[in-house]
Amino acid sequence: MSATTSTKGRVLLAYSGGLDTSCILAWLIEQGYEVMCYMANVGQEEDFDAAVIKAKGCGATKVFVEDLQREFVEELIYPAVQANTIYEGIYLLGTSLARPVIARRQMEIAARENCQYVSHGCTGKGNDQVRFELAYYALKPDIKVIAPWRIPEFYERFAGRKDLLAFAAEKNIPVVQTAAKPWSTDENLFHISYEAGILEDPDVTPPKDMWKLTVDPEDAPNTPERITIEFTKGKPTKVINGAKQVTDGLEIFLYLNQLARQHGIGRLDIVENRFIGIKSRGCYETPAGTILRVAHMDIEGLTLDRQVRNLRDQFVTPQYSNILYNGMYFSPEAEFLLSSIEASQKTVNGEVRLKLYKGNVIVEGRSSKTNNLYDMEESSMDVQGGFSPLDSEGFIKIQSIRLKKWGVNQKLV
Repeated sequence: MSATTSTKGRVLLAYSGGLDTSCILAWLIEQGYEVMCYMANVGQEEDFDAAVIKAKGCGATKVFVEDLQREFVEELIYPAVQANTIYEGIYLLGTSLARPVIARRQMEIAARENCQYVSHGCTGKGNDQVRFELAYYALKPDIKVIAPWRIPEFYERFAGRKDLLAFAAEKNIPVVQTAAKPWSTDENLFHISYEAGILEDPDVTPPKDMWKLTVDPEDAPNTPERITIEFTKGKPTKVINGAKQVTDGLEIFLYLNQLARQHGIGRLDIVENRFIGIKSRGCYETPAGTILRVAHMDIEGLTLDRQVRNLRDQFVTPQYSNILYNGMYFSPEAEFLLSSIEASQKTVNGEVRLKLYKGNVIVEGRSSKTNNLYDMEESSMDVQGGFSPLDSEGFIKIQSIRLKKWGVNQKLV
């Protein structure tokens, strides 16, 4: 297949190599655009060489493959760990965390290659169209976005997978079609998501063979594995497992992923509220992220001031979590919150000892040589430790002043 003469301008397409974006590539060329393709390596299992060959065979004039794994871990994942980010109290934000680094590099390439347009394969019902496009406009305000799944001419022509397959056959686009996995996935270094297909019924139990990253907790080793994670300013800087020590930021995350997968850690099945207003059932595997969240929250108990922690938990964590989920990473509020996260973590230095066992992350101890705010004697039931019990009497009296007045007015008894 060869590209037609471009009449409408140059497009940089976020390309996955799958059916949808391959058809979008051919359709854009059919519409008269010159199309370049961009693939981001954020840790997904993908044959990038084969995808490049496929994109060029479909008519792409250039194909860019960018390895973004290190910046993904160090710039997005670890600050999220520092903030204990979580959406609706349960989801660790794996898909949305990867979008800022993907979109940023796409805009850099679009500017370098003089592309007037960018395009993506996100559906018109999901969160990702919002995340990508808000990032595009923040990074390059004059960019023009082509979103085929919101263009009637496109989505009316391709009403379903059958129409896409017919178009692929017409354009000689190679397709690997299988009914063995009736759901859709999105994978990166942090997690994998499963949705659509049979999972659209929230009462359908995911089949055992759906889970890709982790072993079934029931099949995990009967012997637990014990590790120690060292944190410096809230970020993991060392993992110790017996004689093995890992200190590189990216390698730490890869190693924790390996351990968590072996022990069945990180599975989740939820119904969540998309930003666009639709409820969605999703299943997720977040191996290393689950370990780090447990460990980080624990070391904060030993090293983080109570009021700083309260302010962070009440404001920064929920707001930053929503910013990530809703695609507002490139925004003034995100910039403000990121500086607050960094400031909150200055004292979060120490080690956490963990037991990994059949889907569970169990804390067995923690210590800090530099920022331990816990005083054994002060909190002991057996030693005074410089704290006079008489002081508590005055504390209670002061706290009770307003409650007494409220109680008089309420006449509760």
